[in-house]
Amino acid sequence: MSERVIAPKSRGFLFLDSHPDGCRRLVEEMWRAVPDPVGAGGEGPVALVIGSSAGYGLAATIAGLARVGIRGIGVCFEKAPARRTGTAGWYRTDATARLARRHGRDMVFVNGDAFGDAVKEQVAGLLAERFGGRLDYLVYSVAAPRRTDPDTGEAYASVLRPVGAPHTTKTLVFDEHGAPEVKEVTTAPAEGDDVEQTVAVMGGADWERWVTFLADRSLLAEGFTTAALSYIGSPLTAAIYRQGTIGAAKAHLEATARTLDERLAKTVGGRAVTSVNAAAVTQSSTAIPGIALYVGLLRGVLGDAMVAPIGQLVELWDRLTGARPLDLDDEGRVRLDTWELDPAVQEAVAARWAAATSDSVAGLAELGWFGDEVRRLYGFSVPGVDYDAAVETDVPWPAPAV
Repeated sequence: MSERVIAPKSRGFLFLDSHPDGCRRLVEEMWRAVPDPVGAGGEGPVALVIGSSAGYGLAATIAGLARVGIRGIGVCFEKAPARRTGTAGWYRTDATARLARRHGRDMVFVNGDAFGDAVKEQVAGLLAERFGGRLDYLVYSVAAPRRTDPDTGEAYASVLRPVGAPHTTKTLVFDEHGAPEVKEVTTAPAEGDDVEQTVAVMGGADWERWVTFLADRSLLAEGFTTAALSYIGSPLTAAIYRQGTIGAAKAHLEATARTLDERLAKTVGGRAVTSVNAAAVTQSSTAIPGIALYVGLLRGVLGDAMVAPIGQLVELWDRLTGARPLDLDDEGRVRLDTWELDPAVQEAVAARWAAATSDSVAGLAELGWFGDEVRRLYGFSVPGVDYDAAVETDVPWPAPAV
């Protein structure tokens, strides 16, 4: 037993520990937010979610389990409890596995480097031995700083930089007393092979490798459908995001979707799409200059009309499974971000952005909501949790149901 009281200690938006009970309750909260299941019941489709423990990948896993009744495999890369607690994704995965088992869903979780072929081999073996040798859906949601190419052994590192010129933007930080500050930060432009390195990590290469790896082993079902999650975002953040190095990677991801879509249509009558999701507070997004301020202001404009990741992924699953039409834009993308990019919404956010200073930001952005959302990423600020009580931190990785 390894029980202790866990206090939220952070460096900026990065927390040093996570709270197991808070992570569990957060997963339960997300499950309860999913509408009643669709379909006729019985044995659900087989799905693989890559990046299943955090952000939109977690939402994809929970929405798939609760809405569609998927069974299958989630892949993520989390740290076990040791001197510190396990990562939040470690505890969220345990909670997701428990809920899946409680609801009769056969979901297995693999912890390892999704970029490597060893994990691909493990997943292929599970599909063949446990799930009838066929995969119906693959959702790809991976955000990572580094990737090693399994063929060459070359390591790539992604960077968050504008392309062509330095970019200065407003950003939101909190001082040592928790008071909000709006500052300007300047990010140097990409240099050398920064763009190519970022595309190698965050583009479509690994997604395509997954599909090819499974197809070569005859594991794709007739009608197999795959979706990679993407983001476009506001003109306010475009220079650092969509027009920057990450944007180049997203463009590569979308080009990969078109290539895969043509191939799958010919081989298994299948589909490949990118899903453009809307803004949310995630562990990845808080690292991007300007995004914290933007999301806080967006919440200030929209309030509860913001669609949480779980709601967006319910809509994606409905579209992938045919419960709703799979409408695509001219670039072949599912658009779940139309509420965010509505011109009236963007105009209102832009006005608040222009007016935002350290003195005025509290009246323009939902800072309390934003702070709670950041803490919830690590299991804090979750209603119903006694944070003064000791909690067991030594939680094992979920074993597959027998």
